[in-house]
Amino acid sequence: MTTLVRGARQLLTLRGDSGPRRGAALRDLGIVPNGAVLIKDGVIVDAGPARRIEKLPAARRAREIDAAGCVVMPGFVDSHTHLIFGRPRLVDYEMRLAGATYTEIAAAGGGILSSVEAVRRMSAAQLETQARAALAAMARHGTTTVEAKSGYALDEAGELKTLRLLAKLNGDPLDIVPTYLGAHLAPPEYRGKPDAYIDWTTAEMMPQIRRRKLARFVDVYCDEGAFTLEQSRRYLDHARSLGFGLKIHAEQFARTGAARLAVELGAASADHLEQAGDEDTRALAQSNTIATLLPGSVFHLGLRTYAPARALIEAGAAVALATDFNPGTSPTYSMQMVLSLACTEMRMSPAEAISAATINGAHALRCADRIGSLERGKQADLLLLTVADYRELPYYFGTNNVHMTIKTPCPKQS
Repeated sequence: MTTLVRGARQLLTLRGDSGPRRGAALRDLGIVPNGAVLIKDGVIVDAGPARRIEKLPAARRAREIDAAGCVVMPGFVDSHTHLIFGRPRLVDYEMRLAGATYTEIAAAGGGILSSVEAVRRMSAAQLETQARAALAAMARHGTTTVEAKSGYALDEAGELKTLRLLAKLNGDPLDIVPTYLGAHLAPPEYRGKPDAYIDWTTAEMMPQIRRRKLARFVDVYCDEGAFTLEQSRRYLDHARSLGFGLKIHAEQFARTGAARLAVELGAASADHLEQAGDEDTRALAQSNTIATLLPGSVFHLGLRTYAPARALIEAGAAVALATDFNPGTSPTYSMQMVLSLACTEMRMSPAEAISAATINGAHALRCADRIGSLERGKQADLLLLTVADYRELPYYFGTNNVHMTIKTPCPKQS
């Protein structure tokens, strides 16, 4: 089938070099006034000025989608989520509103381990119902590719249940990039024995997950109360030896050196970075590791310290944005809200935020060869927005400006 999306008031192609966008390039959206996109069998044939695209022979026989007055842009790439968590942590929320800290909530039986209990207890069918509702909401709000982590079971049965469910959900309706977050926290069975838990997850879990092709990345939560820098290094070193891509929760509540570890090991991304300092910023700027910023978690926790987006951008780091969708610290599936927070709280420009939420998010998942921009040969993942100027997207916060999400299924990975 051939489809012509025509009449876009602004077409944001995000066309550019093959690498992630940095510095001034982050502000270049490749805007085409009165643009059009020609699609055949889910692949972009061409994108550019309507007067040129509409003259292509295939365009004359194409089914047409009228984008008059709309901004048309690539679908959002949400490169950091905890999609499958069972149920919301409402008790935690009320405790936080009453003044309890993250540590106090965990000590009272809430936090990550309360989600571990829920995910272990719930059936795959129950978890599927929760995840499908979230995926449908993400699609309505413009996300077309989502990274999804395990890490809310922390035992063999529960982690495999989660990863198998992610494989089942992939492509229905969104592309899902699965990540094994075995080192989220030491589970109750290993209380006080985090080194033994790292030994178990590297020796027992990683090889079978790799053998069964259930995850493309491995992630670790390196922070106070979670895993140390050396435990994280051992865990990621083993993952790398098995051929996994690497990710790391870095410098969220405390400076640990995790961002520099990510650079040293060639990780695809270092995520959070609220406590990142000058040394971390310089290291990221001189690397290919994407600095993935998650302002939703800062907002929901009522904190004041956001990641140093301006310092990272001005140093030359490649910055991405993601929702961090999870039940404890960032229960949002809206990348549009994340863009608003990035602009208002981290002083990113609207153009920088859009690049960070599309092409650089794709680089954080090592998928930029097929998603993240509207270019010849890429998947036809695109949005029609009910705004006339791209700057309206973060300007209207807490709203959904998506008129239509067009999603092409990703070819299955071998």
